[in-house]
Amino acid sequence: MTETGIIGLIIISANFLVSYKGFNNSLFFDSYKFEIDRILVNKDYLRMISSGFLHINWMHLIFNMISLYAFSGMVETHLGGMNFLLVYAAGLLGGNLLALYVHRNHGDYSAVGASGAVCGVIFATIALFPGIEIGFFGLPFFIPGWIYGVLYVLYSIYGIRSGKDNIGHEAHLGGALVGMATAIIIQPSAIKDNLFTITAIALPTLAFIYLIITKPHILLVDNFFFKEHDKYASIDHKYNAQKAMRQEEIDKILDKINTKGLYSLTKKEKQILDEFSKQPK
Repeated sequence: MTETGIIGLIIISANFLVSYKGFNNSLFFDSYKFEIDRILVNKDYLRMISSGFLHINWMHLIFNMISLYAFSGMVETHLGGMNFLLVYAAGLLGGNLLALYVHRNHGDYSAVGASGAVCGVIFATIALFPGIEIGFFGLPFFIPGWIYGVLYVLYSIYGIRSGKDNIGHEAHLGGALVGMATAIIIQPSAIKDNLFTITAIALPTLAFIYLIITKPHILLVDNFFFKEHDKYASIDHKYNAQKAMRQEEIDKILDKINTKGLYSLTKKEKQILDEFSKQPK
């Protein structure tokens, strides 16, 4: 593992600083997280970037930053600091753009995390370094990078279609593809040196993206392998579920005001209503 460069350390530090503020300030978190309606309706495009520096909790943040630390040094040393930054930013935007497209009709869909950008860096590493092997925390063996890449792509496709968990697979898949493509554009010789790996990763990814653009109904499945699911729940965290519960709570309070008047509210209900009124609209 190559020592992480200055740009990598700056990005990691920025993630810690922004995420820490988000942990302690819900209004800040809500103002900068990825949310479909805020981006498409309100045209708040800053969220496409800012959401990549927020995380739902310490475990989410630390896992992403350990992964970034493990791979960033090789890419930054090989391509240079500014090109590494370009790969990172491209992965972040690529992941969020695919998530934006997949969930364009799900106005309340929201997500945070650097996973798309980190996947971009990891897959750039796989593309740039033929023969690289990937290890896993706590396991005493390594697997070839191309096998890891193919399995990861297939797992992400499965995750997008099944919606079985709370992971933003579309951001991971989009980030991986765009990050890898950006590295190849910067260093075109990677295609000749590592054609098999790049092709094995790119073909299923591009085929799946083509299918969800031309045949979006393939995301609506209910069979032995993919059980019917609520697409609103397929996010990096459980924030949407909590938001729905809070909205239901607010609706009950408003109904109470409508039937019994403002003075019927308890102290706790007034506090909840006050916090809700301060949230960005």
